[in-house]
Amino acid sequence: MTLYRATVMDTPGDPFRDGDEALAVESDGGLLVRDGVIAARGTFAAVSAAHPNEQVVDLRAGVLLPGMVDTHVHYPQIRAIAGLGMPLLDWLERCALPEESRLADEAYAEAVAGEFLAGLAGAGTTTALVFGAHFATAMEVFFAAAERSGLRITAGQVVSDRGLRPDLLTTPEVALSEGRKLIERWHGQGRLRYAVTPRFSLSASESMLDACAELMQTAEGIWFTSHMNENTIEVAQVVQLFAGAEHYLDSYHAHGLVTERSVFAHNVHPADDELDLLAATRAWVAHCPTSNAALGSGLFPLRRHVERGARVALGSDVGAGTGFSLFKEGLQAYFVQQLLGSAGLPLDPIHLLYLCTGAGARALGLDSRIGDLAIGKEFDAIWLRPAESGTLATVLRHAASAKDVLAKIFALASPADIASVWVGGDPIR
Repeated sequence: MTLYRATVMDTPGDPFRDGDEALAVESDGGLLVRDGVIAARGTFAAVSAAHPNEQVVDLRAGVLLPGMVDTHVHYPQIRAIAGLGMPLLDWLERCALPEESRLADEAYAEAVAGEFLAGLAGAGTTTALVFGAHFATAMEVFFAAAERSGLRITAGQVVSDRGLRPDLLTTPEVALSEGRKLIERWHGQGRLRYAVTPRFSLSASESMLDACAELMQTAEGIWFTSHMNENTIEVAQVVQLFAGAEHYLDSYHAHGLVTERSVFAHNVHPADDELDLLAATRAWVAHCPTSNAALGSGLFPLRRHVERGARVALGSDVGAGTGFSLFKEGLQAYFVQQLLGSAGLPLDPIHLLYLCTGAGARALGLDSRIGDLAIGKEFDAIWLRPAESGTLATVLRHAASAKDVLAKIFALASPADIASVWVGGDPIR
């Protein structure tokens, strides 16, 4: 057992429902971790008095937070970050898809996998829903690398059978065959799970979406993820392709792919009926604010989502997004709602921490195990310790409250400020 002494901050509640009561803070806290699980929590004085003989790790020089949960991030796109100045479909054609084609080379894919997983860990992301590669060989090396990394990863092979460059296309039959093999080999292996992943319905025929639905039934606990309503031109094209669909989301729903185990990235331009369907099915949206800004996709209507009961977490969307840090995504999410004025939903730092941690854990069905630092949860945590000479350390010394501490962290923190990362009690950085 190990007793961690630190300023501890997390959101065991939902601030969209509970307000400030969602935040839990111990300014001199004690967390006792036994076999990777939090066995006791409280003030350090109380926990240490109850467990006087345990090894103490002193983390008072920084802040202990739950591990970050990224609900939308692309493994093949790390080297495509910063392709600025283009809308979605142009960016895909000129930046993302040529890079994704290179992962047909197994050695290239292995190198990218290492870079990608190191980027997640370095940013304090302990759990991620990962958009994979189009090639089964690239997914084999990715899953192997992910298992070695110790991170919690849900991922799957991306499938498309139209609308993309030919080397990225497959058939529904091959998608089923390759997907089944990947599921058999990797789903449930350690901290790994599988996610059925059509790129978007713009590049997936009715037959391919039927194959995705069949693949979902291969084993228990398989997730589903795709894109939706990111760009107005994309939305119009999907409506033309699926003549019988009432809206973009219906292209998935008609195939049984909208459930509580579904996460749809972006949803910048939803219809009210789509939000109602998301709420009714308990599906989730991955809001990717830096990507939406970089590609000029639009300002995310968070107020409409929350008021209609559609659930939202955060994603970095590397590589249209501008990096792995969910602190940056949280700050950008705050900016977006400010820019929307009366149409926006004002966010405070407690919302931002929840969106980066607890909301993501709920979106991935892992909230009974991770997402906050409550007793009984696994110890997925990050220790934020800024350099003493840096601006973040300066402003933290003068913070007026716990909420102010979080505000300063989201305004200024970067991967360089993350000193330690644990997953299930195992140090991974």
